[in-house]
Amino acid sequence: HVQLVESGGGLVQAGGSLTLSCASSVTTDSYCAGWFRQAPGKEHEAVAGIASDGIKYVADSMKGRVTIYKGDVKLYLRMNNLKPEDTAVYSCAAVLGRLDPQRWTSPRNYVNWGQGTQVTVS
Repeated sequence: HVQLVESGGGLVQAGGSLTLSCASSVTTDSYCAGWFRQAPGKEHEAVAGIASDGIKYVADSMKGRVTIYKGDVKLYLRMNNLKPEDTAVYSCAAVLGRLDPQRWTSPRNYVNWGQGTQVTVS
């Protein structure tokens, strides 16, 4: 079981940048993680993922604007050139061990979730 706590959300102007953090209860080399976002009335959308060994994935729609990285017990999501359509609740999710790289975008493949952090782009 991995406990996750996100932070770093807030209100930002279009074109601005934001870095979200996700503190975990275990070291990041023990699980695969993903950042997802959910706008009102919409499904969870994968933003970026990172495997336990550090291999990174970024959704095609977000390439060039987001960077995912991690420390010993924290995950990070750096977002640049934010747009109003990026407004959503951003959550990190984790699954212990390995995850098929083909499956990183599906929220159903993750077991543990943080409470989410709101990002609003005006």
